[in-house]
Formats: sequence, structure tokens, C-alpha cells
Amino acid sequence: MEPLTLRTERLLLRPFEERDVQAVATACDDPEIQRFLPVPEPYTLADAGEFVLRTSPAGWREDTMYNFGVFTHSGELVGSMGLVRLAHLRTAMRQAELGFWTAPGQRRRGYTAEAGRAVAGWAFTSLGVERLEWVAQVENEGSHAVALRLGFVEEGIQRARIVHRGTRRDARIAALLPSDWGHPQETPYLPSGRA
Repeated sequence: MEPLTLRTERLLLRPFEERDVQAVATACDDPEIQRFLPVPEPYTLADAGEFVLRTSPAGWREDTMYNFGVFTHSGELVGSMGLVRLAHLRTAMRQAELGFWTAPGQRRRGYTAEAGRAVAGWAFTSLGVERLEWVAQVENEGSHAVALRLGFVEEGIQRARIVHRGTRRDARIAALLPSDWGHPQETPYLPSGRA
């Protein structure tokens, strides 16, 4: 897919560019990001260059990950927001997972939920996603709070779902459906107990 840009009231969501490498390196060297996400520790300028210049563009090109850099209108890095696990997007499965991180100093301002609303809306209306998942370590309360603000419905805890730093960890899983936001979906949905 050709990369694109989304705009919200306070944010610009665009593909990462070379000029973002230093800001990404600084943000991802944060202990809270490293505590929950599979990023190198320490996170170097070379790691940021790999993510910004190779991994993210390849995701768009190969339809494996649609990752946006999230910025204030003044250009300050807020974080990253994207759709991952897109392997079934072109089949009847039509599922994706919402993944994100927020830079230190940008948390608790509502930016991540605002960016998440933009990406989820785009996924439902432009990509035909019929099930959007969120998965995070049980202890990741910040990510959990964002998922709840977006309207994700918790489906439970999956034991040993995530391997992080060589250890299996339990994860919460939740889902958001187009109908949760009043959007139609191509495949009819029959909730349990209504057969």
C-alpha cells in the first residue's frame, strides 16, 4: 500500500522520515517502552534508523504493517501508532492488531487515544477491517487505559502469550468491531447466545 497521512484536531499521523531518527531513538530508549515492547535495550540511533528507514517503509510496501509516526501540529514526536498482523486483511479474516507506543513527556494528554481513533476509523472505513485486536502484557496499564478509551472490549487474559526478554508473559486481549462504532461490516456477525 502507498503510505498516507491522517490528521486529527491536534495531531498529524504520517510515515516516519529520516528527520525523525533522533527523536525515535530518544523516545525508545525510555525504560517504560523497553519494559513492555520488544525493542533493543539500550535503544541506539542505529536501532532507530533501522525502524524508521527500513522496517516501517517495508511494512507499507509489503502490506505487513502500516505504521504512522504521531506528531503534534508543531512537529513534536508523540509516538507511533499502527496496524500490525495484517496477513489476513485481504481474505475473509479481515483482522488487524493495533500497536502503539508513546514518547515520555507525551503521556496522559489523550494524544495516543486520539491517534488510535484515527487509525481505527481508517481501518474500518478504508481497509474493511472487521476485527481490530489489542494485545498487551497484563502489567501494561497505560496501554490498557488507551484500549478502554477507544472502546475495545476485553476478551480475557491469555497465558504465556507474549515472549519478552526471554520470558513468557500473560497478556490481555481485547477487540473492537466496526459495529462498536456504528460502522457496517461486510461479513454478518452473530454474537454467542443469539443463534
